[in-house]
Amino acid sequence: MNFETTQNRNTAIIKTLVEKLDASNAPSLKSELVVLNKNGVNTIVLDFSATKYCDSSGLSAVLTANRLCKEASGRFVLCGLNSTIGKLIAISQLDKVLTITENIEEAKQLM
Repeated sequence: MNFETTQNRNTAIIKTLVEKLDASNAPSLKSELVVLNKNGVNTIVLDFSATKYCDSSGLSAVLTANRLCKEASGRFVLCGLNSTIGKLIAISQLDKVLTITENIEEAKQLM
C-alpha cells in the first residue's frame, strides 16, 4: 500500500508512504480520495512528510482532494512538505489556494 489512511467519522488523515508521488501511484491516491468522499469524509489532511518528489500527477491528486473537500463543505490541509515540493507548490501558485502546515500536529489543530 502506498498510503496509510486513518479515518474518524467525517475526517481522514492520509500519510503518503512513497518517496515519489508521480504518475505511477497518484491515480491510487485519487481513488482513495474519491472513496473517502463517497463515504462521507469531508475533511482530509494529506501528510507528505515521507515524500521527496511530486510531479504534475501528484499535484493533480492534491487538487482533487482540495476540490472534494470544498464541494462537501469540509476542509483540506496539506502538511509535511519538503523544500523541493514546497517550491513546486509556490511556483504553481497553489500556496495561495491550499491550506498548508509544517506538520501533522499543526494540521490537526485546524480540523
